[in-house]
Amino acid sequence: MNIAETDKKWIKEALNKFASKMETVVERNQGKIPYTTDDEGRFDDRSGEKDICWWTNGFWGGELWQLYKLTGKEIFRQEAISTEDKMDAAFMNYNGMDHDAGFRWLPTSVVRYKLEKNEKSKNRALLAAANLAGRFNLNGKFIRAWNDWGDDRDTTGWAIIDCMMNLPLLYWASEELGDPRFKAIAVAHADTAMKSFIREDGSVRHIVGFDPASGEYLRDYGGQGYGEGSSWTRGQSWALYGFALSYKYTGDKKYLDTARKVADYVISELDSKFPEYLVPVDYRQPNKPYYEDSTAAAITAGGLIELAKCLGYAESTGAKNTSVNCSADLQNLSDKCQRNTESDDKYLTAAIKLLKTLHEKRCDYSLDKDNVLEKCTAAYHDEKHEFAIIYGDYYYLEALMKLEGLALTIF
Repeated sequence: MNIAETDKKWIKEALNKFASKMETVVERNQGKIPYTTDDEGRFDDRSGEKDICWWTNGFWGGELWQLYKLTGKEIFRQEAISTEDKMDAAFMNYNGMDHDAGFRWLPTSVVRYKLEKNEKSKNRALLAAANLAGRFNLNGKFIRAWNDWGDDRDTTGWAIIDCMMNLPLLYWASEELGDPRFKAIAVAHADTAMKSFIREDGSVRHIVGFDPASGEYLRDYGGQGYGEGSSWTRGQSWALYGFALSYKYTGDKKYLDTARKVADYVISELDSKFPEYLVPVDYRQPNKPYYEDSTAAAITAGGLIELAKCLGYAESTGAKNTSVNCSADLQNLSDKCQRNTESDDKYLTAAIKLLKTLHEKRCDYSLDKDNVLEKCTAAYHDEKHEFAIIYGDYYYLEALMKLEGLALTIF
């Protein structure tokens, strides 16, 4: 990828600052699996029995593995392994095993198995993949999202856009086992998501409800965005990144076209409404109250970088469906390509702008707080907004390392 020398300079600076800070942060938080920070800026801990099934628990391990790749410091590897070991308890909690198996075991067990061929890690990852595959609804051809929450909501027929990012766990399992079942489920879910979640203008629904018995589309829900018909920014980022990944693992151009459609909508919204590239919680939220979500900015940037790589590959192969896993070819292209085409340059430019804005305006590289990324928001209608969230740090680090050609392939 062609990156301007001025951009290369701040990217290296950001990575150095991130790694330097996190060495101290990890030393003072050994044994924890954090999600956010307390009032003093110190990480909380989700590794206990009550929170071990929390959906973000894998991102800490993923961040540690990326830092190990970046620095070679053993403390990052040891803490990543400790995180993975503790997550074994989640397998014994049926209600805690949901659609987010990919978010939890791709950044921990799968990546460790890829790096070290650890058989325990392989076993964990396959258990997680089998559980995820077992959530597939044959009638509606979708992976069920959450289990029941113990209230009056029936979530049996619910699917969410986030699940696009969990599909690489199934693609990996098929590749690892030589068993097409897992990939077939991933493809079926991606097809349903493409049909039922992506609007004509490229905006994205967060939650879709199906009749679990007939598979009929019933309605959509506002979910974590502003409301029904809105455009939750993190959902947009999951769709953009997730469909690019499904193209990478299948070679089916319709997924690439879908990722591009979502990306064009996102860039249009940013350019016309949020020119500073400080991303709101919802592209259609009102001016007041105004809430920001830096995690959406970081994930969007990572997705745009992935899309740019995919477009480069598609153009180099004549943009034909390959119907195979082209991830290895994409990695080779990313490593060797020194020229951007006009189409992928648009997406790379937007990604760099998002990351540079975060670097300059939304990152705390000091040792005062454990987190790096600031002003992260989980949902528009939550009581708390604009705080530290672990996956914001993960995706920010991953995107910077992608630009440097250093990132481990976790998703």
